[in-house]
Amino acid sequence: MSTLEAKIVHTTIDRDWRDVYAFMAKPENMPRWASGLSSGLTREGDHWLAPGPLGNARVRFAPDNAFGVTDHLVTLEDGTEVHNALRVVPNGDGAEVMFTLLRQPGMSAEQFAGDAGWVAKDLATLKSIMESGEDR
Repeated sequence: MSTLEAKIVHTTIDRDWRDVYAFMAKPENMPRWASGLSSGLTREGDHWLAPGPLGNARVRFAPDNAFGVTDHLVTLEDGTEVHNALRVVPNGDGAEVMFTLLRQPGMSAEQFAGDAGWVAKDLATLKSIMESGEDR
């Protein structure tokens, strides 16, 4: 298997990285900032269900950890798995949030760029929530 094209989409947040991680690590908070999950998540055992245009996706989240890892594995109804690497790291007194976007097989350059724009918009929403204190 060959590697996929990757793009790191990131934002700097003026808030302690531990606060950002604590908010991001709760799956029930994701619909507040991740627009692809705007219809919400429903817990089902050790994973979550996310309704979407391609049907219900199963989402498994990284367990709580001290490293700022908020990865999640999305399994589409057709069995396709998409690993979403999402990290929060200290950046001075604030945080750097990084999402590694992988260009999926068959995805055009335009679709990949569109996905990167979507991720950037979601991270901007997260930044706004965290810096305004709306997470409390």
